[in-house]
Amino acid sequence: MKNEYAFIAVLEYAEDGINISFPDLPGCFSCADANATEEAIRNAREALGLHLFGMEQDGEAIPESRPLTEIALGANCVPAVIDVFMPSVRAAVRTSFVKKTLSLPAWLAALADEKQVNCSKVFQDALKSFLGVEEPKTAAIA
Repeated sequence: MKNEYAFIAVLEYAEDGINISFPDLPGCFSCADANATEEAIRNAREALGLHLFGMEQDGEAIPESRPLTEIALGANCVPAVIDVFMPSVRAAVRTSFVKKTLSLPAWLAALADEKQVNCSKVFQDALKSFLGVEEPKTAAIA
């Protein structure tokens, strides 16, 4: 696994928005509002990072990016080099939260509210203890 990747994205400008594709990564797409190139670049970077993370998780080989001179461009298309720093992507994905709903007796919920208890934190700590696991270490984000 590499920490940094750069791929050519093709930004196709249309009246209704900007379509973003990566010729070397079939299935990696994004979009942005019309005339919002900065948004398109941000969305392209996010799509690239998540796509590459998924490929890493699935054990897929990540191809090398072709040189810009080998990318065919259609009408209203502009190439852009999109780079991504994977330790940041990996850390963000691994530390994302999932909402779980749980039930407490009303008297216990009222007491927890009165004592200003962070129930999510208590539940996380209890679950880690119950499962005998520690929070995964994440790479430092530069």
